[in-house]
Amino acid sequence: MAQLPDFNLADIKRRMSGAIDSLKHDFGGLRTGRASSSLLDPIMVDAYGAKMALTQCASVTVPEPRMLQISVWDRGLVIAVEKAIQQSNLGLNPQTEGQTIRLRMPDLTQDRRKELVKVAHTYAEKARVAVRNVRRDGMDQLKALEKNKQMSEDEQKDKSTEVQKLTDDTIKDIDVTLKAKEVEIMQV
Repeated sequence: MAQLPDFNLADIKRRMSGAIDSLKHDFGGLRTGRASSSLLDPIMVDAYGAKMALTQCASVTVPEPRMLQISVWDRGLVIAVEKAIQQSNLGLNPQTEGQTIRLRMPDLTQDRRKELVKVAHTYAEKARVAVRNVRRDGMDQLKALEKNKQMSEDEQKDKSTEVQKLTDDTIKDIDVTLKAKEVEIMQV
């Protein structure tokens, strides 16, 4: 049979990969005691009468493993950036020198590390659910194609097996990513 009109395995693979990308982005926001510029991604600064991402008004670098350095481009925004960081509830204390703001990463307690691991597990489960939803959509498409006689039963079974294998591989990737994040969080 020719290319199936409603079923595209590459699209299913792309959507499942999106769940992993989203998980990695979520993990980037979890503070592990190490400095990561992605930690500041959600911070919005009151600048020029509007809210804008911190990364749109300053550059963020990691000069040391436990320090972030923010170089604010406009001297007039230094106080606004500092205020946004303090209000972000990230537990960071900005130290300002001219147009440069330094953020030291405080040590994490063992209890806080365990809480972060639980949050990581929540993010991973959210990603697994997203993958399973993509799998369900793909299986529903295949069943509809078979029911409408656009695909034979054998083709439907073959494609279903491919979708299931893709699902299993993606969930395995999620578990590996979660395990790596757990190790990173629990390192002292």
